[in-house]
Amino acid sequence: MAGLLVAGCGGGATADTTPKFSPGSVVSFGDSLSDQGTYQVGTVAALGGGQYTVNGVGPSWLARIAALYGLAKPCPAQQGLDGLASQGFSVPVKNNAGCFAYGQGGSRVTNPVGPGNKLLGGSNAVLGQLTVPVVTQLQNHLAAVGGSYKGTELVFVYAGGNDVFINLATVQATIAAGGDPTAAATAGVTAMGQAGAELAGYVKALVVGKGAKNVVVINLPDVSLTPFAKSLPAATQGLILQMVNTFNDQLKGGLSGTDLVWVDAAQGVRDEIANPAKYSLANVTMPACDLSPAKNPLASSLVCNANNVVAGDVSHYLFADTVHPTPYGEQLLSQAVSLELARKGWL
Repeated sequence: MAGLLVAGCGGGATADTTPKFSPGSVVSFGDSLSDQGTYQVGTVAALGGGQYTVNGVGPSWLARIAALYGLAKPCPAQQGLDGLASQGFSVPVKNNAGCFAYGQGGSRVTNPVGPGNKLLGGSNAVLGQLTVPVVTQLQNHLAAVGGSYKGTELVFVYAGGNDVFINLATVQATIAAGGDPTAAATAGVTAMGQAGAELAGYVKALVVGKGAKNVVVINLPDVSLTPFAKSLPAATQGLILQMVNTFNDQLKGGLSGTDLVWVDAAQGVRDEIANPAKYSLANVTMPACDLSPAKNPLASSLVCNANNVVAGDVSHYLFADTVHPTPYGEQLLSQAVSLELARKGWL
C-alpha cells in the first residue's frame, strides 16, 4: 500500500476571498496524500495514472490551496521509478528544478524503506517506488534553496500513514512467527509514537528552525476507518486506532509552543464517516476505483482514472481505493485547510 488515506474536517472559509498573506511558493513534504506526480512516468503514466486518487477528474487538495493564492499547480520535486524494466517501471530518477512538492507515495517519516519500495520484495519490487523519507525530503529542499527558507513560503507537512502500514505488518509477522501478541502490539504502538515525535522534531529543526514562517502541519487521518482497516478483525482496527492516536499525540505534543497551523484530519475523517450527509458524501465505505486485475493492474488508485471506476456516479465517494481519497475527498481536505488558514489570518 503506497500511502494513506483521506480527507480532513469539512467546512470552508467564507470570509473575504482576498488572501491576507501572499506566499511566494508552496512547499510540501509527506507521502501519497500530497504526492503531485512522483511516479507519473513509464507504465504508470501510460495507464493514465500518477496520483493516488481518481486521476484527471479534479485538482488535489494541495493544488486547490495553491490556486487560492494565485499560484501554479505544485509540481513534483522528483520523479522516477525503480521497479521492473520489463513492465515499464524502471525510469531514471529526475530532480525537477523549481518544483517543491516533495511528497512521495510510500514515504515514511524517517525510514527510507516504505510500502512499494523494491527492498521489501514481492509486488513492491515490481513498482519500485522511491519512498524518500520525510526527513530526507526536508534536507533535499534545504540543499536546493541554499540552506534556509526565505520566510515567504507556505509550507505543508503531512505524513505518518506508511509508518502505520509497515508497523502493522511487522506486528502481524511477529505474531505469525509465534511472538507474543501483546508485546508485538505494544512495540508497534511505541514505534508509531517515536515516528510522531521524530516528525515534530524535524518540523522544529528543519522547517521552523531554518526560517519558515508559515507552516501547516496536518495530522494523521484515522486509518482505522478506511476500507482497508474495515476488512480486518475488530481487534486489529483497534490497534490501528491506537497507532494513529499515539502518533498524533506525540506529533502535537512535540510541536507545543511552535507558531504554526494545525489541521486535525483525524477528527475530520471521523466526522465525515459518521455524518456523510453533512458533507454531501454518497459513499464512505467503498472504493470508487474498480480494483480488479482486469481494470487496475496495480490494484491501486495510482493508476485509477475515469475509465476504470466502478459503475454509477462516484463523484461524491470518499475513498478512491482502500486508503486514498477521491477528488471530492481532496476537496474536503482543502476546505479544512483553508478554514484553518483563515482562522490564522493567512487567508
